[in-house]
Order: sequence, then C-alpha cells, then structure tokens
Amino acid sequence: MFPLARRALGLSARGIQHTVTRQAHRKLEPDFHEKYGNLIFLSGVAFGIGTWTYACLQLPLAWNFSPVGRLTPKEWRD
Repeated sequence: MFPLARRALGLSARGIQHTVTRQAHRKLEPDFHEKYGNLIFLSGVAFGIGTWTYACLQLPLAWNFSPVGRLTPKEWRD
C-alpha cells in the first residue's frame, strides 16, 4: 500500500506544480491588439466615412433623379 500512496502523493504534487507553472506564465500586460484594437478600428471607420462623404459631395456625379412630375409631353405634330 505504501508505494501506491507515495505514487498518489507524487501525482498530486506534480499537478500542483503544473498549475503554479501555468499561472506564472500569464500575461502581465495587454498585447498590442488589446491596447489599440478599438482605436485603430474606429479611426478606420472615420476615415472610410470621411472618404465616401468627400467623394459623394465633391465629385461631379450625375444622380439621375426621376423626372416624374417635372416633364410634360409635347404635342404631336399633325
């Protein structure tokens, strides 16, 4: 019975050592994406909205609005 008990204690001590080792390797500070991820995302959204706003307002685009109600038919020539 003694070797079985000794082996059980060795396994539990090894498990505790693994747990302590895993906790010792935790990140102590956030990485780049955790620190700046949202800021970079929001600046990209702002850049995209600004670019499309400029393109829609400054470039000479023909918008092809509907002529319904603004045009009247011409009389037929007989």
